[in-house]
Amino acid sequence: MLGSDEAERMRQGWRQLSPELEHLILSFVAGQIWTRHTLDLKTRSLCTIAALTALGRTSAIELNIRMALGNGATKEEILEAMIQMAPDAGFPAAWEWLRIASSVFWPEETVE
Repeated sequence: MLGSDEAERMRQGWRQLSPELEHLILSFVAGQIWTRHTLDLKTRSLCTIAALTALGRTSAIELNIRMALGNGATKEEILEAMIQMAPDAGFPAAWEWLRIASSVFWPEETVE
């Protein structure tokens, strides 16, 4: 899902803040949810991005965009998942998601 170095840095951060939360995340979310077989990882990533955008969880969107790319989603599919949420979550929020996505897809360009 993530590169091993990036994933390990993330786990170390969780471990420093709360070993208990790290255990819950790894055992439940990574161990029981993401390993189910009905949906592939790409589809799970797109569902997660859609949920995060609809809920306005901007702090988690960048990480999950990177995960989705690693799980085989294209930029176009990720953007389409975000666009699909815009009517329900609001267009001002959609602009914020696109700004975050653009910083991942095109880091040398800035979208205001």
